[in-house]
Amino acid sequence: MTTPETGRAVVLERFGEPPRLRTFTLPPAPDGGMIVKCGYGGICGTDLHLGQGHLDIPLPLVLGHEGLGVIAELGAGNHHDATGAPLAVGDAVMWASSIACGVCPPCRLHREPTLCENRRTYGVNRSLADGPELSGSWADHIELQRGTAVVKIASDIDPLAAMSLACAGPTVAHALYERRPVRLGEVVVVQGSGPVGLAAAAFAQLAGATKVIVVGGPAGRLAQAAAAGIGDAHLDIVGASDPEEVLREVRAATGGGGADLVIECAGVPAAVGQGLTLARRGGSYLIIGQYTDAGDTLVNPHQIVHRQLDVIGSWAFTGAHLVEYVRLLPALLARFGLASLVTAFPLDKHADALTAVASGSVLKAVLTN
Repeated sequence: MTTPETGRAVVLERFGEPPRLRTFTLPPAPDGGMIVKCGYGGICGTDLHLGQGHLDIPLPLVLGHEGLGVIAELGAGNHHDATGAPLAVGDAVMWASSIACGVCPPCRLHREPTLCENRRTYGVNRSLADGPELSGSWADHIELQRGTAVVKIASDIDPLAAMSLACAGPTVAHALYERRPVRLGEVVVVQGSGPVGLAAAAFAQLAGATKVIVVGGPAGRLAQAAAAGIGDAHLDIVGASDPEEVLREVRAATGGGGADLVIECAGVPAAVGQGLTLARRGGSYLIIGQYTDAGDTLVNPHQIVHRQLDVIGSWAFTGAHLVEYVRLLPALLARFGLASLVTAFPLDKHADALTAVASGSVLKAVLTN
């Protein structure tokens, strides 16, 4: 495979302003790393928040923390993916969005690399000034550094289907494998019908939940989820004139007593106060969706004590969780219509894609090359 001399990438230069397409000189593959031709770069809800300055990140930078592509060039050294499989030019791969330092207290002592104090994340905190410049997946090519967890993708996996939950899937794998697993026969309520919410609902179904209730909106997203086989009941709280009535419907759908596990994936602070009232007494509330700081909300602590809830947070994911997502892809694709959740946009139509995501008119937008 011949690597071209230049490549295009979508750059966020200032908060509150649209990112723009720029051209960069392609570097050689770094030692221990690789250059990947990005066939697909997913747009995550977090990207919208980044553009508005809801996380303290350095600018300018190439956006895109979720991607799938083909290895174009390997740097010096032996190359294997995160499972130990050998890598070669031409292999289709996905990669974890961040690299933990391995030496800070969370990495070294607490066994929590997701909380690494020095975590470097593609498309989030790798500025053009710090280099390398091509460190985001909204680009023709991305430069992956030594230490990146790369996972080979089997040839029979539909790449668009894999991209449907490219960030959401590993995020939920971390939350449901390590923070609070779904137990056989549980009733689960999922708040939010974006990719994270649908990943949580699909994983809960695979894990043996007896009923999964998705609360979200707009109605079109819920219809897409139902058509894809994700969730057993779907309730629109976004378009409701009386949200309290929808919450009553959710409790009734659980059997009246509330869910064994409520999973917050909405990213809206007000959802937290609502979610606490949807769990049964002695149940659990798992908060995944508040990744960026969207502000404060009122919470009634009596709901936590009266219901004797376990309230658990889960932050991001590691390469090991990406491995679990890729390992589960055959089972996910056999049961759910994931490809139907994706709308593809050419890279030069990134502005249209961002508008569509912001308006909720598409469920999952993916930039393609």
